[in-house]
Amino acid sequence: MRGRHLYLLLVFNVFWAATMPANKALGAYLSAGGIVTLRFALAAGILAALWPWLPGPSPRGWDLARSAVIGVLVFVVGQRLQVLGNALGSAGNSVVLMALEPLLCSVLAAVFLREHIPARRWLGFVLGMAGVGLLNGVWRADFQWVSLAASLIFVSSFFCESSYSILSKPMLARAGPARILAVALFAAVLANLAVDGRQTLGAVARLPATGWLLLAFMAVVCTVLGYTVWLLAIREMDVNLAALTIFVQPIAGVPMAMIWVGETPHWGQLWGCLAIMGGMLLGLVRWPEKPAAKADHEPAG
Repeated sequence: MRGRHLYLLLVFNVFWAATMPANKALGAYLSAGGIVTLRFALAAGILAALWPWLPGPSPRGWDLARSAVIGVLVFVVGQRLQVLGNALGSAGNSVVLMALEPLLCSVLAAVFLREHIPARRWLGFVLGMAGVGLLNGVWRADFQWVSLAASLIFVSSFFCESSYSILSKPMLARAGPARILAVALFAAVLANLAVDGRQTLGAVARLPATGWLLLAFMAVVCTVLGYTVWLLAIREMDVNLAALTIFVQPIAGVPMAMIWVGETPHWGQLWGCLAIMGGMLLGLVRWPEKPAAKADHEPAG
């Protein structure tokens, strides 16, 4: 079961990587906040319609309140901090900073969930982060390192994103993953509409069919299915293991940048992808342990 969830996470990280060009395309019709509001409103509507058939018990008591807090942190505050940090900085800088998210999520899981992170997985994180740096050519003179403020804003969003795993994992023994996600999205919709609901509703009429298709992709595949699979995965495995799969996103982003943005490939992308894949192989694959050495003599007595 754990292996199946790992494969699914690898696939969904490719889908999550596609949200960056999708957001760029939607930016011609909607504000950044409008994209966030509509995406998660559609996802919440889908789960509301499916609520009677969602498996598992519903969050109750403190779990209900915790699910609502998750929704506000992840789908309101975290998303908007990323948008603000990306707007103040550059796309390349944001991608490099994204490499910190798996490491930060794993450290928080070790602190709050008491997870043990094996040494080879630490090395996998280091290789993955180095690979992201190579992939984006941080050594080149034209790479734009933005201000500390923009970087701190962007990195602070990772604390919000990590709360999805850290706060949800203890609840998974008591509530269904899809129901936790649904409650989180319901709370997020109320908060997002309070922030920019009027402006977003006014822009909906100008959204073409292609825009609705992109929003549907992000709502159904990337949010409803993707975030549910993530909870199913961390119910069966440590958060730090699931977090390592996030490094698939920069690899998937290379061909997407070539197709949609027309980016010219360079050798750093090859070596960066190889380093990331090496780090993931080191951290994700179960390596056979050496058998314990047998004693030469039986103990006396």
